[in-house]
Amino acid sequence: MIKVLHAAAEAVPFVKTGGLGDVIGALPKELIHRGVDARVILPRYRDIAAEMLDQMVVTHRITVPVGWRQQVCEIGEIQLDGVTFYLLGNDYYFDRAGLYGHADDHERFAFFCRAVLEALPYLGFEPDILHSHDWHTGMISVLLEAHYRQLPAYAALKTVFTIHNLEYQGNFASDMLGDMLDLGWEYFSPDRVEFSGQVSFMKGAINFSDWITTVSKSYAEQIQQPEYGHGLDGLLRSRADRLTGIVNGIDFAEYNPRNGAYIANPFDGRSLRKRRENKRHLQAEMGLPVAEEIPVLGMVSRLVDSKGIPLIAEALEALLAFPCQLVVLGQGQEAYEQFFAEAARRYPRQVAVKIGFDSGLARRIFAGSDLFLMPSRVEPCGLSQLNAMRYGSVPVVHATGGLKDTVLPYQAFSGEGTGFSFAEYDAAALLSTVGQALTLFQDKKAWNKLVQAAMRANSSWQPAAGQYQVLYSQLSAK
Repeated sequence: MIKVLHAAAEAVPFVKTGGLGDVIGALPKELIHRGVDARVILPRYRDIAAEMLDQMVVTHRITVPVGWRQQVCEIGEIQLDGVTFYLLGNDYYFDRAGLYGHADDHERFAFFCRAVLEALPYLGFEPDILHSHDWHTGMISVLLEAHYRQLPAYAALKTVFTIHNLEYQGNFASDMLGDMLDLGWEYFSPDRVEFSGQVSFMKGAINFSDWITTVSKSYAEQIQQPEYGHGLDGLLRSRADRLTGIVNGIDFAEYNPRNGAYIANPFDGRSLRKRRENKRHLQAEMGLPVAEEIPVLGMVSRLVDSKGIPLIAEALEALLAFPCQLVVLGQGQEAYEQFFAEAARRYPRQVAVKIGFDSGLARRIFAGSDLFLMPSRVEPCGLSQLNAMRYGSVPVVHATGGLKDTVLPYQAFSGEGTGFSFAEYDAAALLSTVGQALTLFQDKKAWNKLVQAAMRANSSWQPAAGQYQVLYSQLSAK
């Protein structure tokens, strides 16, 4: 049996700020179903619910070097849904509100990377593969080679690093190299961890990991180009023979319209009449006129530039010239939050907005909207479009990254497809594509066929887990 330890900064159901938490919460479960012994190690944050921590058993207390410092680390163990989680606790670094955005994040995650490696002999679990995720864990593979590889217990350990979003790289001042990572200046070079005069967790991981994956095939291709590579495209091209794009999935048991969690009326692809009750409930909940014939456009998104919000802002008045309603749930840049709040005031019969995040409302938007808008400028994979399709909301997406890989454009001549997409990133293309979708919405037979096709799309973790299993097997055999 292959043994894999996933190291990440967040995981459902403990803590989550975005899609990374969903991935780490769901992928190990599917790997276990396939016969892989997959476990997870993450920081023990204050934000983790007390009722979860009450189930945790502290198994060891160890000392972790952080440069010249010696920091205590508690190793806690808990099993949830068949998955073993290890929580690494240090009150100085993690007993504070929020996961990220602290002035000492470089030191906090330097500690975490070193603590993962120091903890390995105490877990009662000897992984074949150490699979790290995003910049927070990027120094694990570097520190492994620098400080541990010569030790027998670490000699055969293989490393995989997944880039969930290349834009966030973990780049910090060079003085942390020896002060917090205990690395000599020989590591401060472009073929190791130096990037634009800084220490880069992301670059270190790309240089030192045995294999690199990212979260869709198209994104793996895009990040090798200057437009999307954020300065690392040349390095990624040099490692292209060790770079694989594997599309994320969603937890089909968690996101299941049949079980009715958070929604007004359970349904499936054979009972779309029941789905319409969810639309009426959503309209009423959001204070919009309840009218089945009016198409509802849904958005669940961070309100930031990369999510295509500038296109929505530019196109809004023309968009509302269509007979439609727009329901928005999200938070982000203050200017966009104010823009949507003002739009709801100006168009109270067409626009409803909730600033913030509400997982229950998100499900009700997936289940009650007719179309789901996701015009991201860049999207490594995206999970919201997968959730929307699962609940029968037809996605309208910009054909980039994972959106291109997961949404099959509707073909009028054959009736095939799972949504609508546009290639050019501009407001005119968005409006034209929404117009096509709304025209098809009037043809109920064709529309219902499209909704059912979207709901049948296999966006579970099964395909991705199978690809990871093959990758793990190949690496462990070398």
